[in-house]
Amino acid sequence: QVFLLAGRKRKKSKTSNYLISIDPTDLSRGGENFIGKLRSNLMGTKFTVFDNGANPDRANANWSNVRQELSAVVYETNVLGFKGPRKMTVIIPGMNADNERVPIRPRNDNDGLLMRWQNRNMDNVIELHNKAPVWNDETQSYVLNFHGRVTHASVKNFQIVHGSDPDYIVMQFGRVADDAFTMDYNYPLCAVQAFAIALSSFDGKLACE
Repeated sequence: QVFLLAGRKRKKSKTSNYLISIDPTDLSRGGENFIGKLRSNLMGTKFTVFDNGANPDRANANWSNVRQELSAVVYETNVLGFKGPRKMTVIIPGMNADNERVPIRPRNDNDGLLMRWQNRNMDNVIELHNKAPVWNDETQSYVLNFHGRVTHASVKNFQIVHGSDPDYIVMQFGRVADDAFTMDYNYPLCAVQAFAIALSSFDGKLACE
């Protein structure tokens, strides 16, 4: 086994805020192993994933050091307290002709992935969704076909797909033990995007549980 990434929730933040590091022992914002962060809104229903660039307030003259938005995740609220699987929308930057991620460096919150998606300004933006699970009478649970990669039923299990090709699994995540999960991801996601999306699924959501 090879260690990849670790995430730590910051304690004094008003909203959920996770630091992502390539070192399990160095999870500080100023450390050289800090490579990204995940931030939620107050309700815990919308999340944004950033790389390790600078806040726009601390930009240099040509904005080259400003952080990129790598992904956003939106959880649909379960108003009636429905305990089934939550609906997820994942928004990521598009890819250019060389199959490289288009850099999205918002100067303010009104130019980020979430606002582009809400305003249906989808240039260089890809919208993904979780695959709808099917109710299984035998197990009395919602199920997805993980082809053996996930072994325990859980509302945290999910698969992410694009609407035009629901058979191509962009990402899947699910429980294999009480405190262990597996995660698989495909192009166009990178490891940091997939890890942060998985982290967001653990966070307590006021209106979604």
